[in-house]
Amino acid sequence: MTIGNKLDIDQGAKIVKILGDKTRLNIVSLLMHDECCVCELVELLEMSQPSISQHVAKLKTAGIVKERRQGQWIFYRVDPDSEAFPLVESIVQHFPNQKDRIRELEVKGLRVCCD
Repeated sequence: MTIGNKLDIDQGAKIVKILGDKTRLNIVSLLMHDECCVCELVELLEMSQPSISQHVAKLKTAGIVKERRQGQWIFYRVDPDSEAFPLVESIVQHFPNQKDRIRELEVKGLRVCCD
């Protein structure tokens, strides 16, 4: 439940708990700058696809990220319309910018590498 346009304590605690995981925080930080598919996150974070998918599912369930389907691919990004967005944005701003990591993926030719 939101109060005015603010999260209540339970919602805030849920968001902070979800972002308390290093991998999920990393994913959200990346997705604040650009949308990515799971295969790109696998490459960026050097983790297995099932593991990344589980983390993304938790972020999606919490309403932090949303998906966009394009053919067989699903792209994820932080949901700017989420009630939690201001909190997520304020947390992520304290960490290094991730744009360069995404740019490196492009340089390597690994953007949208799903087949």
